[in-house]
Amino acid sequence: MPQAITVEDLNIYYGDFLAVENVNVVIEPRSVTALIGPSGCGKSTFLRTLNRMHEVIPGARAEGTVEIEGQNIYAAGVDPVNVRRRVGMVFQKPNPFPTMSIRDNVLAGVKLNNKRISKSDADALVEKSLKGANLWNEVKDRLDKPGMGLSGGQQQRLCIARTIAVRPEVVLMDEPCSALDPISTLAIEDLIHEMKEEFTIVIVTHNMQQASRVSDRTGFFNIAGTGKPGKLIEIDDTEKMFTNPANKQTEDYISGRFG
Repeated sequence: MPQAITVEDLNIYYGDFLAVENVNVVIEPRSVTALIGPSGCGKSTFLRTLNRMHEVIPGARAEGTVEIEGQNIYAAGVDPVNVRRRVGMVFQKPNPFPTMSIRDNVLAGVKLNNKRISKSDADALVEKSLKGANLWNEVKDRLDKPGMGLSGGQQQRLCIARTIAVRPEVVLMDEPCSALDPISTLAIEDLIHEMKEEFTIVIVTHNMQQASRVSDRTGFFNIAGTGKPGKLIEIDDTEKMFTNPANKQTEDYISGRFG
């Protein structure tokens, strides 16, 4: 069952540099939350703290609380690998495993988690995940062909299938359409709409039209200047954010006066 994420007093560092300062936010379950803002304001950095991917970078760390289903994922003794099972991630550039077939790409996360799975269960999971990623009809006759043989948009949906195959509660998406053409982008956006029935989704996007199309709520990050930390300026229902934001910075960004 997807759960809300509660973030309290979150500060994110690269070494001694404070990159994102004092984020407090509740992300609602079974909804799409879009994060917008100018380049370098900390959106993707914040996103990566929600599944502890940030700390993979040497010297990077986060201080504060990120609770998923009431569990602080930064508490002592919490296994980051287990966190990443619960909180999947889809990256900007499609990254299917190059030596693997379409089928093996879908099952990669499950096998990585040392789950033993029978062939019939594996077949069912592959079909369910590819259907979930709206890719099944396009690839069902070539599951043993390399994942890299697909088009860019298909590869991205394959990566989404791989992510949802492990049944996460939350799916993070870091600009999942920035490398895709408009038709593939539309396919991914339609898919995001369908996925929120099952998953809590947080998406970083530079495309404000996309944020307004796909999300229920939108958060705006901004930065006061080079060398200053990024901050979450406001978050609200998407329609309100785009028509009547509370903060002048948000209004200026959305109307194109800066950014």
